[in-house]
Amino acid sequence: MLTGVMLERRGFLAGLAALAATPAFARDTKAWPEVQALLDRYVAEKKVSGLSLALTTGGSPLAYVNAGTLALDSAVAANEDTLWRIYSMTKPITGAAAALLIEEGKLKLDQPVSDFFPAYAKITVATDPAKSLDARPAKNPMTVRHLMTHTSGLTYTITGNGPVNKAYREQGLFGFLGQPPAPGDGPMPASLVEFAEKLATVPLIAEPGTQHNYSVSLDLLGAVIEKASGMPYAAFLQTRFFDPLGMTSTAFNALDLKRLSTNYLVTPKGLLPADTAAKSVYAPPATVAYGGAGLVSSSRDYARFGLMLLGDGALDGKRVMKAETAQLIRSNLLPAGVTAMDDNSGYGAGGRVVTPTTKDANDSVGAYGWGGAAGTSFWIDPARKTMVTLMTQFMPSDAYPIRKELRDAIIADRA
Repeated sequence: MLTGVMLERRGFLAGLAALAATPAFARDTKAWPEVQALLDRYVAEKKVSGLSLALTTGGSPLAYVNAGTLALDSAVAANEDTLWRIYSMTKPITGAAAALLIEEGKLKLDQPVSDFFPAYAKITVATDPAKSLDARPAKNPMTVRHLMTHTSGLTYTITGNGPVNKAYREQGLFGFLGQPPAPGDGPMPASLVEFAEKLATVPLIAEPGTQHNYSVSLDLLGAVIEKASGMPYAAFLQTRFFDPLGMTSTAFNALDLKRLSTNYLVTPKGLLPADTAAKSVYAPPATVAYGGAGLVSSSRDYARFGLMLLGDGALDGKRVMKAETAQLIRSNLLPAGVTAMDDNSGYGAGGRVVTPTTKDANDSVGAYGWGGAAGTSFWIDPARKTMVTLMTQFMPSDAYPIRKELRDAIIADRA
C-alpha cells in the first residue's frame, strides 16, 4: 500500500528548462489556467478531494493554486493553510537538520553512528537477506552520510517480506507509516533512543556505503540529531526551523483538526477514507518524532522551507543556515560509485539530486526534491529559481500521473 513512498517521480518537473526564459508571474492564479484546470479536473473526476499548490519560477512572487475540499463529504475549501500528511517529505527536513548540526560542528558528515549509539560499533550484515538472518560483522562503519543518503544498509518493512523485514516488524521498527501495527507485529518503541538501540540488533541488508536502499535511515538520523544537539528532535526542529521560518502549521501531529484533510486509498470502487480528521492517528500528540515520515504540514509552510533552501539558507531577510550548508543539502552526497534509483540520480540530504549523469536531462544539474506516500511532492531548481510544492492526499502515490501532468501544465502556462 505504501510503495509510492519509495520513489520521487523523477518526471515530476522534468522539462522545466522551458521555464528558464519565461517572464515572472503574479499571485493571481488566473496566470496559471492550465494548472488550475488540472487541479479542478482531479477534483471533478473524484480522484482526490482537494489539492494545494505553491510555486514560483524565475524569482517571481510565490503563487498558490487550490482546488476541492478537505474531504469528499466536506464543504470546506482546500487552501494553502490546509493540513496534509507529508510522510516522506519529512526526510528533507531531517536531512537539513543534520546539515545544520554539521555547520555548527556538532556533527560530521562521515562521523560514525557509533559515536552516539555504541551498539552500532557491532552491527552485522545478513549474508543472504532474502533467505535468513545469518550475518557477518560489518566491514564499514555506518555514518551520518549513509543515513542522509539511504546507503546505511538499513531497510523498511514496506520494501519486502524477507527475514530482515520480518525482524523489523517483530521489533516494531516501522518508523512512522501512519498505521497501527498489524497482528503479530511487535510494539513500536517508546522513544527515538529505544528505536535506535533496537535497530542496531537487526542485521543490515547491505554493507554500509555500498548500496542505495530506501529505509528508516532518516528515522535513525533523527535519533542521532537528538544526541548531537542535546534536544528532543521535535524541539530542535521547532526552534531551528519552524519558528524562524514562520512554519506555524508544521508538527508531528495535526495542530488544528478543523484544517486536516482526509487521506484516501485509491481502489477500483473509488476513494476510501484511510485517515479522517475525526479519527486521525495524527490527532493526539506524537509519542515519538520520527524523522522519516512523521510530519503534518501545509503548502504555505513547506513552501517556506523550500524557498529557504532555494535562497541558500535565507528567507525574508532572515538567515537560518549558511549558504554552504544549503548547498550541501542540495548536493550529491552519495558514497563514490553509488547511484540512486534507476535513472542514475544522485542523492542529497534526504532527497534526490540531479547530476550530470542523471538520465533526466531536462532538469537542471543541482535540482533537488522528494515526495511522500500520499501524493505530496516538492522540488527546487536553483538554476531556474524554481520551487514547487504540491499537497494532496491519496495512496498509493503512484496511483495517478499527477506529477508528470503538473509538469506539463506548468510548462503550458509559461509557453
